[in-house]
Amino acid sequence: MKLRELWLSLSEDDRKALAVKCRTTYAHLRNVVYGKSCSAKLAVDLERESDGRLKVEQLCPGVDWAYLRKAS
Repeated sequence: MKLRELWLSLSEDDRKALAVKCRTTYAHLRNVVYGKSCSAKLAVDLERESDGRLKVEQLCPGVDWAYLRKAS
């Protein structure tokens, strides 16, 4: 699933709740949905809070996630 798909499937209240769970603001999360780059921290939070429907590799492709996943 892509972040924008998830975002569009949520109500505004659910979007705001997702932002709080990810320890960011609604406005920042909306900016990421519509093209601003996603930090590695936010990518991890989004994968966790989406129950794995979103993947860090897709959200923040500049990080060597395969290496990090092996390290855990």
